Amino acid sequence: MNFQHQIAKRILDQRSYKNKVSKPIVKIGIIGISLGVAVMILTMAIVTGFQKEIIRKITTFSPHLLINDYDLNNSLEANPIELETPVLNQLRALPGVKHVQPFATKNGILKTETENEGIVLKGISADFDWSLLKPYITRGEPLKLNDTATSNNILVSKTLADKLHLKMGQKLLVYFMTRKKQTDTTEYGDSYQGYEPRERSFKITGIYNTGFADFDKNLVFVDLNQVRKLNYWGPKQVAGYEIYLNDFKTIDAETEVVNDLVGYNYTVSSVKNTQANIFSWLSMVDVNAIIIIALMALVAAINMISALLILILERTNMVGILKALGMNNQALRGVFLNVSFNMLLRGLIYGNIAGIGLCFLQLYLKPFTLNPETYYLDYVPINFSLLHVILINAGTILFCLLMMFLPTIILTRITPIKAIRFS
Repeated sequence: MNFQHQIAKRILDQRSYKNKVSKPIVKIGIIGISLGVAVMILTMAIVTGFQKEIIRKITTFSPHLLINDYDLNNSLEANPIELETPVLNQLRALPGVKHVQPFATKNGILKTETENEGIVLKGISADFDWSLLKPYITRGEPLKLNDTATSNNILVSKTLADKLHLKMGQKLLVYFMTRKKQTDTTEYGDSYQGYEPRERSFKITGIYNTGFADFDKNLVFVDLNQVRKLNYWGPKQVAGYEIYLNDFKTIDAETEVVNDLVGYNYTVSSVKNTQANIFSWLSMVDVNAIIIIALMALVAAINMISALLILILERTNMVGILKALGMNNQALRGVFLNVSFNMLLRGLIYGNIAGIGLCFLQLYLKPFTLNPETYYLDYVPINFSLLHVILINAGTILFCLLMMFLPTIILTRITPIKAIRFS
């Protein structure tokens, strides 16, 4: 094996080239491998980073799991529900559940001195988890809420603030249409007849900006008690419960567990269903990544095959002499596989340096930007994983070496007499 290695080293020695063909071919092969590996590393880092950031942004507004009334209408103003305390405690105690929080929504019209704009109020309680939304608050602070008093503070989006020229501390007047509650009740509960206009005054204490136009254009956050009062709901009635999980990968299994726990009176939806269009788009991104990685691996292998074929043909005379001296086909194949592995190793080193270097450059400096209106992000996200790098390198080595057996088949067809005469 050492003898084969020495011959391979001699073949790749720049000073051993008899003409100008091998030198550029070897360099092109190494460059092709380097580019392929770098692109594969960047592709995995960008695709997984993109998916991670999009899912993180989606779950800022759409929880992993949503419990609400079993109602087929598409209105944002769902029928009120109230889970019993033991059921809520069981939900919070589930191993895969990170947080459970109530919410309610209400359609309204925000009126300023010059303009009107339709908005959606999302009522949240004191136990709302701000860890997801807080990084996107560009001015002001999160809502300070408690269960005893009703706050008139409001958190609006930058999109809405820019459109309506809203400022911090400004008071807003919001109009609503609420179902009119009758003074008498039936055996089935409260009765409603018709609608009545209502209004509420709010004070802007914070502005957020996520880059998700679907949410930023009209979603505002207020105290849950405000929505309860507007809808004539009880102190514990809500539109639904948002459930956040410890691991997004367990969402399908946890959906079944939660569904069994709350029973058939309520519906349990996962974010994959409520935001189906975005997840379909992310699935297409997965397919594109697989195609790119497969193409890059194929390009690297073709470069290797081309370089090795030219090296074999250029050294046909040497192959004949080695066969005449007693070297068999298997040993000769080992020589040129050593040559291939040497080229492959150089390409992997350069490719890893380039790919990993660009990943960390984008991770810390973010020189490459995106249009947030199209991609929901203002920069190219990176999710660097050492495991992905190891798998890419191992897969490239295995695939390229397997492909290298094809050009070495030509060695078995070279005879010593013909090869020595070859010049």
